[in-house]
Amino acid sequence: MKQTNAIFTILSLIIGIVGIELPAVSAAMTQSADSSQSAIAKRIGPIKAISGSALTLGADSGPDISVSVDPNARILRMAPGDKDLKNASSISIADLKVGDTVRVRGHASANGIDALEVLVITSSALDAVRDQIRQDWQKRGIGGLVDSVDPATGNITVSIPRLSGKKSFVVHTAKNTVIKRYAADSFKYEDAKPSTLQEIQPGDQLNARGDRSPDGSEVTAEEIVTGVFPRFAGTIKSVDLNTGMLSVQDLLSKKNVQVKITADSQLHRIPTEIAQGLAMRLKSALPPGTPGAAGTQPKVAPALPSGNGQAAPAGAASGGIGARPAGAGTRSAGDFQQMLARLPSSTLADLHLQKGDAVVILGTGGSPSTAITLLSGVEPILQAAPSASQAMMLTPWSLGGAPGGDSQ
Repeated sequence: MKQTNAIFTILSLIIGIVGIELPAVSAAMTQSADSSQSAIAKRIGPIKAISGSALTLGADSGPDISVSVDPNARILRMAPGDKDLKNASSISIADLKVGDTVRVRGHASANGIDALEVLVITSSALDAVRDQIRQDWQKRGIGGLVDSVDPATGNITVSIPRLSGKKSFVVHTAKNTVIKRYAADSFKYEDAKPSTLQEIQPGDQLNARGDRSPDGSEVTAEEIVTGVFPRFAGTIKSVDLNTGMLSVQDLLSKKNVQVKITADSQLHRIPTEIAQGLAMRLKSALPPGTPGAAGTQPKVAPALPSGNGQAAPAGAASGGIGARPAGAGTRSAGDFQQMLARLPSSTLADLHLQKGDAVVILGTGGSPSTAITLLSGVEPILQAAPSASQAMMLTPWSLGGAPGGDSQ
C-alpha cells in the first residue's frame, strides 16, 4: 500500500522508542540473522484483515504480508508522544481493528511473519498527527519552481512566477533534510517517495517546510517535496461522465491530452462576474507591451468562446466583482489562490462541460494525466491574458492533495 512510507515517517515523528530499532520502510521486510536463532523479521503496515490470530498487512509494493500472532505475543498500544515502551498499554488481539497501523516483530516464515510483538498506533492517532503535520506545512511551507540546484552547497534556488515578474528565494538543505518526490501518477503527499538532491531538476515544482529568514529570501528546510505537474489551458473536445475521462486540446501545442478525473480531483467553476473582474486585474498587472496588457492589443490571445457558445462581449473584462483600476497592483498569484480557496467544489456532472469550453488544468505527468485541479469558466481570463494559466496554477500544493504552502 502506497501509504506505508508516509506512515513510517509519521511513526518516526511521534514515537522515539527506547531500545527498539524501527526498520526502513523501503525494504519489504528487514531481516537480521543471529547464529542462535532464525531470522528476525520486522514490518510496518496497516491492518487490512483480521481472522483469529492471523493478520494481513498492506504492503508498500508487492503482495500483502501474512502475520501469525503467537499466543504469547506481546501486544502493545502507544499513544502519540510516548517515547518509552514502559508507558504503552497491553491489549489483546481482540482489540486490534482493521485500519490500525502496526509494527510487528518476530520470526520470518515461509508464509510471512510469526509475530512475537505487535506495536499498535491507531488510525485516529495517525490522523491527529497527520493534521499536525499538515498545519505545520501551512504555517512554514513555501512553494515555487526550481531555477537551479547546487549539490556542492546543498542550495536550491526557487522562484515564484508572477505576471509582473518572479520572486526568488534560496532553500538551504543539510544532511538531515528529508527529501521526497511525488509519484509520477499521484499528487498525494502520502504517495511521495524518498528522494535525493540529485533528482531535483530545474523546472520541478518544489515545496519546502522550514524556518525562513526575516526577509523571506532564504529557507532552512526540514523537508522538501518535489515533482513535475504539467499545467495548461485548453478546450474540451469530449467528455465521458461514466469513465471520468476528458479529451482536451492544449491551446499552445494543439495536441489532444487525455485527462482523468478522480474523486480526489478538485473541480471548480469560476463565476462569470469574478472571472471578468480577475481578467481586468490581470491586464493591469501585465508589464507594458506584454500581450494582453492594459492598452495593448493581444497578439497571441486564443480564440475562445465565452462559455455559452457566444463571443465575449466587448468590454466584458472591464468590471465585475474584485475589479480594480488599471495599475492598481500585482498580487494576481495570491488573488487566484485566495479566490480558489473560496470557490465551492463541483463534480464533473455539475460543470456541464461542453465541446469548445475552455478549461485550465493542473495534472500529473502520467498518461493519461490525472487532474489535480480543473477550472472552468476561464474564458474571460484567458482572452484578457493568455499567460494567465501560469498564474492560476503557480503553487499546486495549495490546490491539490499535497501539503499547503505560502506562494507569496
